Amino acid sequence: MTDAAGSRRAPDAVLGRERRLIRSALFREAYDQGRRQFGRCMVLWLRSGEGAALRLGVVTGRKVGGAVQRNRARRRLREAFRRNRHRFAGTWDVVLVARRAALDASWDDLSAELLSLARKAGLMGSEDV
Repeated sequence: MTDAAGSRRAPDAVLGRERRLIRSALFREAYDQGRRQFGRCMVLWLRSGEGAALRLGVVTGRKVGGAVQRNRARRRLREAFRRNRHRFAGTWDVVLVARRAALDASWDDLSAELLSLARKAGLMGSEDV
């Protein structure tokens, strides 16, 4: 990707409000559709339907830990998705449910698991498969 001056820049990796799932009804739709992949650090759910466009929602339950640990797990999963979003293709919304292991996993393991689950779910672009 190049800008107006012709220099190379990173793919658009901003995860702004329009790229996030916020309404609980959309999370419920993802769960009801039942498309999921299980990993050690996270569970990846897919939602198809109106407005689906690689938006992200992250969920942590109390089993993950206290508020500080839950927020840390959410931040780590959001960042892993944000850094790899350019590799994903399709018209799906993604819900990531953090597991306790997401807190202790190395960054490389967390990213590798996200990519592995995305590949199994059919989210990877053709050049990344």
